[in-house]
Amino acid sequence: MTTTSSCPACGAATGEPFLRWPAVPVHSCLLVSTETEAREFPRGDLALVFCRACGFIYNAAFDPAHTSYSPDYEETQGFSPRFQAFARDLAARWVGAYHLKGGSVVEIGCGKGEFLVHMAEAGVGQAVGVDPGIHPERVSSAAADRITWVKGFFPEDYPGTGAPLGADAVVCRHTLEHIDAVARFVGQVRDAIADRPETVVLFELPDVRRVLEEGAFWDVYYEHCSYFSAGSLGRLFRSHGFDVLNLTRAYDDQYLLLEARLAQSGPPRPHPLEEDVAVLERGVAHFQTVFDDVIERWRTRIGEVTGTGGRVVIWGSGSKGVAFLAALGEAAARVEVAVDINPYKHGKYLAGTGHLIVGPEYLTEHPPALVVVMNPVYLEEITADLRRLGVEAAVEAL
Repeated sequence: MTTTSSCPACGAATGEPFLRWPAVPVHSCLLVSTETEAREFPRGDLALVFCRACGFIYNAAFDPAHTSYSPDYEETQGFSPRFQAFARDLAARWVGAYHLKGGSVVEIGCGKGEFLVHMAEAGVGQAVGVDPGIHPERVSSAAADRITWVKGFFPEDYPGTGAPLGADAVVCRHTLEHIDAVARFVGQVRDAIADRPETVVLFELPDVRRVLEEGAFWDVYYEHCSYFSAGSLGRLFRSHGFDVLNLTRAYDDQYLLLEARLAQSGPPRPHPLEEDVAVLERGVAHFQTVFDDVIERWRTRIGEVTGTGGRVVIWGSGSKGVAFLAALGEAAARVEVAVDINPYKHGKYLAGTGHLIVGPEYLTEHPPALVVVMNPVYLEEITADLRRLGVEAAVEAL
């Protein structure tokens, strides 16, 4: 296992990994058509390193050659009413707060385009969405007429590569954590908007402090090569000349929202939400302490149910589901299927373990004794779906 020895965020020398996890699936959201293909899916190593200089956490064993983002990448959470409401409200808030009605927006890593559509519906005049996995044919809103879709990566596939963006806002949601060279990427964003210091940058990504505090092993996987807290995120942007206007937690404190502009006068100051590096160091120590215990607790719980003849399923076939089952080891075989409301995933298989992905209706013919929900934020709507289907089961969230 080869590792990177300097921090991709600040360049400081770093030490040994605090977590080593070999041979994990290199992708979690690629659609896999057969169980054999899923079980033989390419694997890579995790070697999480904590930078004591800036607080950034990264996979020092990450190899970008393993990544394959394409139209077969099915990452959207847009089929969840809870997530739709969150995304729609956030889009409207950002459009209002930064006077983007009639303005222009570029979204880097737009996924299936739902958020950019919400921004257009909230009044954005023109927009460009950049993502290798975009499916324009799945976008049905009339507001999409004001959006140009670019199937590719930023900045290399953006029209007029190297030219100024000329946008009033740059949006980047749940993309930075997939990028290994984070300092270079933020520098590319800065260079792209340098002629328009009034341009606001709006980022959303997971908060690693929750992962550390909960021992949330299911939120550690190969695609997420970069892990930020409020402090490490703020420090990265300030190091590139950005003034952090607002930094908040959202979605039951799972996500960080950063809003920033290029600083115009004086050195940018830390935001009050930013924690000291020492706080993160304690979080890393806690994660190391509880990591194995949390995994073992779920192995035991699943064994209790299947040991008495009960069926166990997980609800959620995205990255959390892949990481959860991978960590269970041999106990993963006791989980029958992965349930998901995204119809594009039905009949496909989870990378690594080869679990079949099914729709909720499957449970009416194969009633489970235990449903393990991969994200507690969806517990209420999943419980409602089970009630609608007449499925009686214990429902427990990670």
